[in-house]
Amino acid sequence: MANQSSSSYPILCASFNQDTSCFAIGTKDGFKIFDSNTGRLCYERAIGAFVIVEMLFSSSLLAIVGAGEEPSLSPRRLCLFNTTTGTALRELNFLTSILAVRMNKKRLVVILQDKTYVYDINSLGILDTIDTIPNLKGLCAFSPSLEGCFLALPASISKGSVLLYNVMDLHLHCEIDAHRAPLAAMALSSNGTYIATASEQGTIIRVHLVSEATKSYSFRRGTYPSTIYSLSFGPSTQLPDILVGTSSSGSVHAFSLGFSIYQRSKRSGSFLGSIIPGSVTDALDPAHHDVLHNAAPAGVKSYAVIRKVDKVADTSTSEIVACRATISIITYNGYFQEYNLSINNQNEFSWSLEREFKLLTVISDDAISS
Repeated sequence: MANQSSSSYPILCASFNQDTSCFAIGTKDGFKIFDSNTGRLCYERAIGAFVIVEMLFSSSLLAIVGAGEEPSLSPRRLCLFNTTTGTALRELNFLTSILAVRMNKKRLVVILQDKTYVYDINSLGILDTIDTIPNLKGLCAFSPSLEGCFLALPASISKGSVLLYNVMDLHLHCEIDAHRAPLAAMALSSNGTYIATASEQGTIIRVHLVSEATKSYSFRRGTYPSTIYSLSFGPSTQLPDILVGTSSSGSVHAFSLGFSIYQRSKRSGSFLGSIIPGSVTDALDPAHHDVLHNAAPAGVKSYAVIRKVDKVADTSTSEIVACRATISIITYNGYFQEYNLSINNQNEFSWSLEREFKLLTVISDDAISS
């Protein structure tokens, strides 16, 4: 998620690690790391305000950037921090503020307003420098898979074009014209196969197949404009079953992708399914959308991810009859929420709140034991 700090919120930044097993938040006092499954506070440091805190899977390595409220926490300095030793491993300094950082096991990507730097994460040798259009919000998307490792960046300030760059092979892959208005949010599936985008209008969510740069699906989020804060695909090696997005209305939007396609092909029969061209699916998608209202107060930034998706089979026929997803939401006013979303074979959505807690009041096990 792009860095979206605001002094009016207790949380300055929020991010999940690459497999969503943990998440980190930055506050005006420091940063905290939580276990996504249990909500346990795993690590915290109170050393000043941070606007970027990124994890490398569940390792001890963090990439952190200060808010600039004191000289040692300059927004132009990237610190690679070891949570085991509590010390900085390395620091990288830049001429302008760091707006976003992304990592996988071989690459470190640093995004500035008009440049993006790609590093070898082990040697910290610089591999490439990408000149970009002014990217004031640090908008980007990154797929951590080594096989399909893509970085997505805005390609225009006047329309919603996306530049897709292969981070492992260090070359431009393609450019996609996704929207007429400039981009506001985007997300890549974990294996880099699909990219979802929303423009500043926020009324349409589009999904493109990265390999062919072609539009696969288009969803209408709503009639009235809204700011899309985050987009997230469900984990999958193929077409993700679900896509979720959060917006300034305070709602969470869920779009059924792979699961609906499976159900539709099953109902259509082999002959009809074989003659419907792929381009027609775009016209069938708007019904595959549901809204969870009031997940956050209107105007409060929020960030949602799909941590897990399970298929439910009929015990007698073994056919897939439902899809269940675990969706975690961080709101910048200081809350963590987790919902279970069920979609049945009639494309009916059902939400249930499983847990909710205040992020800033959780006490670590170390504090309790002492």
